[in-house]
Amino acid sequence: MIELEKDGGLWIATLNRPEKANSLTEDMLVRLAEIAEAAQQARVLILTGRGRAFSAGMDLEAAKTGLPTSPVWERLSTAIAALPGLSIAALNGTVAGGAMGMVLACDLRIAVPEAKAFYPVMRLGFLPQPSDPARLTRLVGPSRARMILMAGQKISSEEALGWGLFDRVVAPDALLQTARYLAADTLAATPEHVAGIKGLCR
Repeated sequence: MIELEKDGGLWIATLNRPEKANSLTEDMLVRLAEIAEAAQQARVLILTGRGRAFSAGMDLEAAKTGLPTSPVWERLSTAIAALPGLSIAALNGTVAGGAMGMVLACDLRIAVPEAKAFYPVMRLGFLPQPSDPARLTRLVGPSRARMILMAGQKISSEEALGWGLFDRVVAPDALLQTARYLAADTLAATPEHVAGIKGLCR
């Protein structure tokens, strides 16, 4: 349910469970974490999905087995944030719930116009992943972070772009092409140059 394509220094990980809106099981999360940890060797990691949603978050059946509090969520987002190369979330549709963690950990977020972002932890009675509120606040500011986490608002792509949660909104047929375009300079540079510039941006 997680596809991995490698093209030199470019790795593309695709969530492929469209019949369940790419909702995440523990096995899927572990696989994504393994990919992110191994991608220390890559120059660019792109995360995307198949179907109309990037991910609806946690699988409802998996929620009954303790997945909401599993450390694998934080393992995944920590591995993405630690990448010395460029990480891009190419959102083919809505991102919800725990799936926000890996998206917030990416360096860039591009999305299709239909994409929305929401993180209904208040309504569901869960705490967000430990590092997510700080990452979200750095992107959109404290009031807007509360709008998402405490008021449970669904943020449209247009609003997300204005807030700085999304960096670019593109047509669906241009999503991966745009991600590859954004990756081009990083792919052409040496790993040392890439890591050096990324370090200056932290």
